[in-house]
Amino acid sequence: MRSYARIVWVGLVLRVREFSVSRWFILMAVIQPVIFASIAFYLFQAGGRAGTLLYAALGAGMMGIWSSTLFGSGGALQWSRWQGTLELLVGSPPPFVVVLLPMTIATSLTGAYALVATLLWGRLFFGVPLHFANLAAFVIAVPAAILTLGLMGLLMASSFVLYRYANALTNLLEYPVWIATGLLFPIALLPGWVRPISWVLAPTWGIRAMRHAALGGGDVWFPIAMCALLGVAYFALATVFLRIFERAARARATLSLS
Repeated sequence: MRSYARIVWVGLVLRVREFSVSRWFILMAVIQPVIFASIAFYLFQAGGRAGTLLYAALGAGMMGIWSSTLFGSGGALQWSRWQGTLELLVGSPPPFVVVLLPMTIATSLTGAYALVATLLWGRLFFGVPLHFANLAAFVIAVPAAILTLGLMGLLMASSFVLYRYANALTNLLEYPVWIATGLLFPIALLPGWVRPISWVLAPTWGIRAMRHAALGGGDVWFPIAMCALLGVAYFALATVFLRIFERAARARATLSLS
């Protein structure tokens, strides 16, 4: 377990450094969320209700974390394919889930830039009040949401081992999850059949925990507990799926690019 923990820690530090200097990730984690946040601020200003701008800022920040996690989880394997190292990673002594975990956690952790960027942007240019109803709970909710999204990325990345063109799949998942998890508007406005889908998606509970902690008016600890429960479920499913998809990829010889 110590060796596995060291692998995860070293891989996490390496990937965070790598993503932090990537222009593509900076665009995804900082510039894009600020653009969406600005649009949301102008829309929400018309409502005039207290807390709406902070509501929009948190939602836009979570949108950036999700985009970073989604594209980073698929992209990490594609980059390994292009560099010719995916076969080496799969064939290394540690279980592949241990090797892949720091990649996906690093994408969501780097995506946290989006939350910081949208809050600072809203404060400096739109006067968004950064007064949190429960600051201690907010400090706990943010890493809980980030970690759960990273584990969700791990589950998605397990299928990317089998499919070479994972980027095409990631393009389909960005906007539907934004909508289904209520990042910019309440889930209650969506059709009833969407709600059960939102319950199994990590951003739903992550943004709910952060908003309840920041704005008050709701339970914080139940969404955090749901983040923890979903994280465990994601990791367990990813471990099983990785074994299945890894065997299938070996049998079909689809690990390499050519």
